[in-house]
Amino acid sequence: MFVSKKINGMSDAKQLVTTLLKNNNIQVPADRKQLLNQFVQDEANLRAISTIIKNQDQLMTKWKLENRIADIRQQSVRIPNGTVGKPYEARFDFDLLSWKDITEYEFEGLQNIGLHYDSKIKLITGTPAESGDHKIIFKFKISGQPAELPFNEKIIPLIINPDPRSLWKTLESDKADPWWKQDDVTIFSPLGPLQLLVSSKRGRSHANVGSFREDDFAFSELENGWSIVVVADGAGSAKASRKGSSIACNAVVEYFKEPAAIDNMKEFDQLIPAYKNNTGEETAAKINRLVYNNLGKAVFQVHKNLEEFAATNNLALKDLNSTLIFTLIKKYQEGFAFLSFGVGDCPIAIINKDKTEVILMNWLDVGEFGGGTRFITMAEIFKSDKFASRFGFKLMDDFSYLMLMSDGIYDPKFVVENSLADIKKWHQLLADLGGKNEDGVAVVLDKDNPDIVEQFSRWMDFWSPGNHDDRTLAIVF
Repeated sequence: MFVSKKINGMSDAKQLVTTLLKNNNIQVPADRKQLLNQFVQDEANLRAISTIIKNQDQLMTKWKLENRIADIRQQSVRIPNGTVGKPYEARFDFDLLSWKDITEYEFEGLQNIGLHYDSKIKLITGTPAESGDHKIIFKFKISGQPAELPFNEKIIPLIINPDPRSLWKTLESDKADPWWKQDDVTIFSPLGPLQLLVSSKRGRSHANVGSFREDDFAFSELENGWSIVVVADGAGSAKASRKGSSIACNAVVEYFKEPAAIDNMKEFDQLIPAYKNNTGEETAAKINRLVYNNLGKAVFQVHKNLEEFAATNNLALKDLNSTLIFTLIKKYQEGFAFLSFGVGDCPIAIINKDKTEVILMNWLDVGEFGGGTRFITMAEIFKSDKFASRFGFKLMDDFSYLMLMSDGIYDPKFVVENSLADIKKWHQLLADLGGKNEDGVAVVLDKDNPDIVEQFSRWMDFWSPGNHDDRTLAIVF
């Protein structure tokens, strides 16, 4: 073996030659010691010994370089997975990797997928544009490596997942179906002295198989100064629920357009001033009776219309299962009067003028029935002693927003029923509408906004893992 890197006198040269002889199974007897001394003193032999040591040093240096390069290549380096279309950031710190001896480097393959490395902040950043199992080639040179040699290469795996939204198909529903309706509808319309922005979107789960939008809505200004907004969510398990929700919404509006219903609402005009002036419990009781009688008749009419349609079309009533919520609103000198009804799991909420309070106008059929909901098609809701509690009345000096929504909005944005009473959750929803979301889609809730329909339609397409049901949201402001 080689034992010296430099000749430091005769003894080193003699030791090297002795080692070489020994490695070749040559022993130097005692009577040849003098000969060995003469051998190592020979000028030509000294030059040969020096060459051997130089070659040895070169070999050792090369080995150390190759060994270090192999260490870097074999070192386990993984960076986090990314997702197409979502901002990506991964730390890639040479110091933390113990790569301080790397003098030159470049990444091959990052730019192809929309990423780059910033050595100042030691981060790989960007927005991935291509999904797949990518192999990023890290090219490098280390200290001591000759400049003329090519870069060494290390493969770093990087998985970019596809945008989950791209995995969903959007298949058109069957326009030849007798109960077909548009898959997506977004409308901005005056509503008396107010504005209504409403959108109903077929859920991704339905679009993926080409089935129908089961949600529906309707609205109208009435001759007596009242306006009405209705939202219904057809049950996914009911084969004709798309028609059931449509019948329910339109039946409510048509009922309140009838001359008798318009006439019956007149008494509110006398009672509201008295109610505002706190004239006693009798006024409140009269208003409650009026709400129950007028809205109750509308609800009974909806149920009757559904029964008749089922009978005419050879359907079971449950085939038309649908939730139903609606609100009537009228501006008086004393403030805004709100009348409401709700059955099912769709909330109605009013946010006060300074956005410090939320008033819930209905309770949801979620807790008592173990997660199940009730439908306007169910005769039992009319017989229940809780039927009267499904109606609501509120008089407010002013307000900022009235919102009616199906569970396609409620589930992803509020998750649980208790959150509906938390004004902070409504602040979050308003901020979300204002653009504080991962897509940066903002809806400017202003009657003079020419892009409000397009903005709201885009916002309604928000991504929420696991929430792919129909979505309907009506905002009155």
